[in-house]
Amino acid sequence: MQRPLQGLRHASIVRESLAGLTLLAIAVPLNIGYAQIAGLPVTAGLYALIVPTLVYVFLVSSRQVVASPDAAAAALVFSSLVGLGVGEDDFAEMAAAQAILCGLALLIAAVLRWGFLANFLSHPILIGFVAGLALEVLVSQVRKMLGVSAGDADGFFREIVELIARVPEASVPSVLLSVCALVILVGGRRLLPKAPWALLVLILATLLTSVFHLDQVGVAVLGEVDAGPPQFAFPTLSFSQWASLIPSALALALITMAEGVLLSRSYGEQRGYRTDSDLDLLAFGAANVAAGLSMSFAVGSSTSRTAAMDQLGSRTQLPSIIMAAGAVLLLLFGTSVLAQIPTPVIGAVVAVAVLNLLGVRDFIQLARTSPYEFGIGAVCLLGVLILGPLQGLAIAFILSLVNLARRAATPQVDALASGDADAFTEIIETPEPGETLVIRLAGQVFFANAAAIAEQVTALVDAAGPETTGLVLDAEGISDVDATGAGDLRRLLNALEGRGIRVVFASVRPRLRERLETFGLLDGIGQFPTNRDAAKALAAPPSGGASHETRRGDFA
Repeated sequence: MQRPLQGLRHASIVRESLAGLTLLAIAVPLNIGYAQIAGLPVTAGLYALIVPTLVYVFLVSSRQVVASPDAAAAALVFSSLVGLGVGEDDFAEMAAAQAILCGLALLIAAVLRWGFLANFLSHPILIGFVAGLALEVLVSQVRKMLGVSAGDADGFFREIVELIARVPEASVPSVLLSVCALVILVGGRRLLPKAPWALLVLILATLLTSVFHLDQVGVAVLGEVDAGPPQFAFPTLSFSQWASLIPSALALALITMAEGVLLSRSYGEQRGYRTDSDLDLLAFGAANVAAGLSMSFAVGSSTSRTAAMDQLGSRTQLPSIIMAAGAVLLLLFGTSVLAQIPTPVIGAVVAVAVLNLLGVRDFIQLARTSPYEFGIGAVCLLGVLILGPLQGLAIAFILSLVNLARRAATPQVDALASGDADAFTEIIETPEPGETLVIRLAGQVFFANAAAIAEQVTALVDAAGPETTGLVLDAEGISDVDATGAGDLRRLLNALEGRGIRVVFASVRPRLRERLETFGLLDGIGQFPTNRDAAKALAAPPSGGASHETRRGDFA
């Protein structure tokens, strides 16, 4: 384990400290909004800035990635708990238990080195899943900006219909505050991207609300916020309640793995330091357990805050420590100020923050470059909106595995020409007629694609014409063969032998040779180090009636 605050230098302390103050200014309003998205008290969002952050900082290998709840995780917490029928009184305790289970899953993944599982959560799945959650968040924040209370509609599309029907009930002061906040947030980010516009908007809106008593003319405010540091407690739930949280906790863990590990690796490569994926998973796991025990909710990696710190020149975790210290001071001495923050403006802050999560550009790019993967992302998005986040994620995950199987079942089989160097490396679409044909196989030969490989090889042999008497199978790209693949290869070799075609292998890796010998696929079959050697051997007339087995011994 590396030492904490690695990379911190005397010359960079001032820069890192200023970045920490900026991070605090960014994190406080966002975490207040995320707590409300999750259906939790404001303190749950502020608690997430303290103990989970400190635990994460002293374990993680990344010098820059910021750990925090985000809009997608908050929406998943809310959707999953509502889907379980959790009452308002039990929401905080269930969210804390969910964070603990998420943390335990990440800790197990770290110990068992299961970080590779995150690779199965493909980019299209993440785009669709997060976009679906972002749309649900936007609807809830639009309701706040309009000053309209939540209705009884069940489901995303019904909520939209109900919200449209209730637009005439909107509070004019709330709408005006929200519009002004949106203008400042969007315009300010274009003029001065590094300025803490969210904090400035909240301060200004709070002052206006207090001075003009807007809370008395229909503008909802945050209300009383409990003062004091985080309170530690273990959720007292029944076994069935714990069990009901496992699917959503695993979904949160999988998303944290996919986003956190990739983000950490990306910044490490950009800034020239090493990261450890398993250590990062350990840090996220411990942070989530700490979040649950301190009555907060699930935390992950924050892409936006990490990017903001990187732009400010931060290269250590000192800003996160300063943010945690500032959050403690705010909870001890500043909760009275938080009480007058207008919720329509919080809705505007969160709405602007989640706009980037819609992934419009990503969807457009996928539609142009990979229609099938665009379909996976769209199905995941619709699944989240129609069926719920977990069901949508499961459907898209299955489609992604189907896509993986589809790709694996159509392996690359190429005919090679000799070219100028007579090395048989040039890929050609149609084999040239001749006595010797060279074919390259790539990937694994296993139950899902062995029959397709045999069919493609047979088709290339047929295309080369009846004068073909020798076939070189370039095995350099073959990584493994299973029992089903070996059976199909044996039938292919027998069929070619029945047509009077001699078959030899070229460029067989030692480990693959062991597998081929185990299945008896090298009995009587020649082996050569290169395609050129194999082609020359097939072109030469057999001497003295030597058998294939004897020739294999000569050239192996």
